[in-house]
Amino acid sequence: MKHLKKGQKGHLSDLTIGQIARVTGLHNDSRAVRRRLLDMGITTGVEVKVKKIAPLGDPVDIELRGYELCIRRKDMENIDIEVIK
Repeated sequence: MKHLKKGQKGHLSDLTIGQIARVTGLHNDSRAVRRRLLDMGITTGVEVKVKKIAPLGDPVDIELRGYELCIRRKDMENIDIEVIK
């Protein structure tokens, strides 16, 4: 896991607690997983904030569109972001 700074691009799994990023795209081989992510509100342009990370690193609690969502790191690696804060 690398620490991204403001303006840098990477994957949602690269963020640390308190960082905010904008989703720039989704890439996933599984159509079912992609559909599930879209249904949960993870779409291009949405802002996401990392709230909590489980003690063993998985899952991660993120905030988007006014609600909190727990997501696996494996799924986070398929979400491209650009860091805002």
